[in-house]
Amino acid sequence: MRLNEIKPARGAKHARKRVGRGFGSHGKTAGRGHKGQKSRAGGFHKVGFEGGQMPLQRRVPKRGFVSLHRGATAEVRLSDLQKMSIEVIDLAALKEAGVVPHLALRAKVIVAGELKRKVALKGLLASKGARAAIEAAGGSVEAPAESAPRTKTAKEKDKEPASSRATQAGTPGSETKGN
Repeated sequence: MRLNEIKPARGAKHARKRVGRGFGSHGKTAGRGHKGQKSRAGGFHKVGFEGGQMPLQRRVPKRGFVSLHRGATAEVRLSDLQKMSIEVIDLAALKEAGVVPHLALRAKVIVAGELKRKVALKGLLASKGARAAIEAAGGSVEAPAESAPRTKTAKEKDKEPASSRATQAGTPGSETKGN
């Protein structure tokens, strides 16, 4: 027996029923029954439509959330660092080696596998255990620079209602006068 001789068992495959092509094939209604939306050409409901009844995807409560930053941080194992030939490792080097996806904005080293050689991490996050393992092997970890908290621009401040700006600034005219 060869690969080109293999075929399904006799009777295992059936030709598709070719309906709606005249009286010679499956009769007048072509298996659709009489009348109704499903018998008409183009008569279909949207996916999940249940005839006006509240559909399942709306009956069941919403649960949890999907983080927008989920794919931004890639995980890197200690064993991945061991396989790399270079000593100074940063995000660009990880992307070039194919360890993290090209769309990753950050990378975090986790404790998985072993690291037996000296490496220097630059601009990468590392878990406590991974940092200890790297330093035990004679390496070093340089954490990424912390970004400053984002402040509102002049445009955003202009869009705020004047009343909220006055209360935030604590101006003398913002207090209400008593009767």
